[in-house]
Amino acid sequence: MSINARLRDSVPLPGGNTLVNGFAFESRTGGARRALLRKGHVLEVFDLDELFAGARAPQTVLPLPWPGWDRGVHSMSPDGSFVVFSGQRAVRAVGAGGETLWEYRHGCWGPELGHPHSGDEQEVCRGSEHGSCRVSDDGRYVWAHVVTGEGEDDWQECWVVLDAGDGRELARLPLDSVTSGSHHVSHPDGIHMGLSIGMGQDGILLHWARWDGERLTSWDLNENMDRILIDVHPGHAGYLTVEHYGSDLELHALDGDVLAVAEPEAGESGDRPCWDYGCGFVDAGTVIVSLPDDEEFPGTAGHRLLDARTLKERGRLSYPAGVHATGEVRPLGDGTWLTYDDATGILNRWSAPAG
Repeated sequence: MSINARLRDSVPLPGGNTLVNGFAFESRTGGARRALLRKGHVLEVFDLDELFAGARAPQTVLPLPWPGWDRGVHSMSPDGSFVVFSGQRAVRAVGAGGETLWEYRHGCWGPELGHPHSGDEQEVCRGSEHGSCRVSDDGRYVWAHVVTGEGEDDWQECWVVLDAGDGRELARLPLDSVTSGSHHVSHPDGIHMGLSIGMGQDGILLHWARWDGERLTSWDLNENMDRILIDVHPGHAGYLTVEHYGSDLELHALDGDVLAVAEPEAGESGDRPCWDYGCGFVDAGTVIVSLPDDEEFPGTAGHRLLDARTLKERGRLSYPAGVHATGEVRPLGDGTWLTYDDATGILNRWSAPAG
């Protein structure tokens, strides 16, 4: 079945590709939806709704604390008053006016244990490994994936909860990981936080946790170490993961139980293509998934809509002629989703026809 996608909005946004195939998009439950885009030595923050309404200037522009550091996943407070940057050797909170509010120092993400530093905070050590951070939806806490220690005897990756007001460490969870990179996913209940840790060929680690102000409770969901945390149901009905290499999509309860599975349709040879990592909840009843261009499976590339409860396919999306809308997607949870045209620098917002 073919489903005609309806173009709702279009806006030029240079660098906006990281909204659909990276971690520049940040959504708050019942609040702002923002694009955090790195542009040279600054971070530009756009309110997505204001952008589509015609406001072309960024909401906030902040100098990057470490201009040579182009890794890490950063986060803005719900009220827009500060940004927390995930650096190579520190997590730093910066006010909307560019002033440093606090800094939480940690070990170096550089892959060589015990390597020396010059003492210059702007020094960037070799390696692409990085952590991530996320301000809680109530603005009270910062969750951060960091390294503690420097040498073989004390080096440890940890998940920490920090006080958003002053950067004090409130809780720490040691992790059994050797990270390439990570990202957080905030649960819409405002209580739970998810952490997805990529370890390259060694697999994926997935953790959920909650902090009640006194106790950190965590769930280790890593029996197979091969699932990437993608999105959380807007109505709290579960979360989505994609297998490390895209072989299947799973819907889980918060405790990790698998509620539904979707595999791409097999080709003539009986083999199956692989899902892209860009997928998620269009709304409470609908999931969108994408298939990349693949010479082995010609004609399969594109986007599909699935039932959010069963992950059964509803149909393949058809886009207007002349509009480039392939590749990964970013669902917004309100019935719409984003695509990006790299050739034109245009960010498009779409919806399915009513009914």
